[in-house]
Amino acid sequence: MKLEEFIKRESVLDLSFFNFANAITAAYFASNELEVLRVNNNFKKFFPVLENVTNVLFTSVLEQLGVESHLIDEFENGLKKDGRVLIPRIELNIEGEEKVYSLLSAVTTNQDFSFLNGIQGQFVDRTIEHKLRAEKEDLLDQKLRDQAIIEEKSMHLENIANRLAKYLSPQVYKSIFKEEEASTTHKRKNLTVFFSDIVNFTDLSDTLEPEKLAQIINNYLSEMTTIALECGGTIDKFIGDAVMVFFGDPESLGEEEDALNCIEMALRMKARVEELREYWERNGVKGGLDIRVGIATGHCTVGNFGSNQRMDYTALGGPVNISARLESKAPKNEILISDATHNLIKGKVETNYFDEIKLKGFARPIGIHLVKDFKSDNHKNERKTYSHRGKHIDIDVFDVSDIRSAIEELKAVSTKFEDLIQTNTKNVDKNKKN
Repeated sequence: MKLEEFIKRESVLDLSFFNFANAITAAYFASNELEVLRVNNNFKKFFPVLENVTNVLFTSVLEQLGVESHLIDEFENGLKKDGRVLIPRIELNIEGEEKVYSLLSAVTTNQDFSFLNGIQGQFVDRTIEHKLRAEKEDLLDQKLRDQAIIEEKSMHLENIANRLAKYLSPQVYKSIFKEEEASTTHKRKNLTVFFSDIVNFTDLSDTLEPEKLAQIINNYLSEMTTIALECGGTIDKFIGDAVMVFFGDPESLGEEEDALNCIEMALRMKARVEELREYWERNGVKGGLDIRVGIATGHCTVGNFGSNQRMDYTALGGPVNISARLESKAPKNEILISDATHNLIKGKVETNYFDEIKLKGFARPIGIHLVKDFKSDNHKNERKTYSHRGKHIDIDVFDVSDIRSAIEELKAVSTKFEDLIQTNTKNVDKNKKN
């Protein structure tokens, strides 16, 4: 005789299901044929739409709940194939409320009591978990959208800033972006002021086509700007072909070093104009461009000047007027400096006395000196040059604003010539064989 013949079947079923009776999940026990034998209290609370499900096939229960047919098939196939199944997400509408459940079921076996052999499983309510996950995903999506908007705005602001940088000297640009509002403070500082212009620019502008004139002037100003920035100058403004630069504000290395840097800048500009002469001639400027330079040192008032609608960061004072007058008086491709500038640089720069001028508002005449070059050969040898005069080739880089692109262009030319040499060599060898 078997042990199960002496035990009440219902009592054993109740005892085996005891641990699930008060579980927080909706638990069930069914026969191997999926006939429901037991459900716990929460099963009825989870699914009040169901009435008595005892002795009903569990697949029919799933159908009544509105479980999709492919999930019911997955449930049955999983039990037959693996003896267990997990369906992680079942979406149901229970009394008008959207709910989400997971269904876990497994085949149970018992050698002593055959009536305990069957299917045991439970529904786990994942509604709150999925709502939280959905909210988290929504927040993440919103964060990504906000981040995309921020990146778009940042790119827009960066684009504006980059465009704005072309209209301002780097030193002024930095000072603007460091302060919340444009400073109205004006300072009295010792500056070295530089003025230059192109000789006979009016005649040039009348003879060249507008597009060609813009190309020449933009190239000239770009090259002069590059040199000014390399030497630490603050570019005040462009007035047509004229360039105004000053040294000593917003940053100063001391009045002597500021003056020496200004002289170095002027000499580099003069040399660069000579290097570009052939390029400008090829573009329709007969004889190329010639410039005049005037430099003066003294105390100026520097700061933001203008109206509420538009302001300029500039310098005002005697040295500005003097440098402009010296520039107009300078011979072609020469640099004139005032007495004050000469006194600061005369130990390191070779000059010749040129003349003196009397300006309105100045009590005494102002001595003028013509700059030759730095006395130190080492200083002159360290000066940058963007042309090459060799035994077989001449090279002039006419746009140093993007020197990397110029280098890549030279590499491309070198590769092209190498290919040409190889082709010529092959042709020569072929002709010899013939």
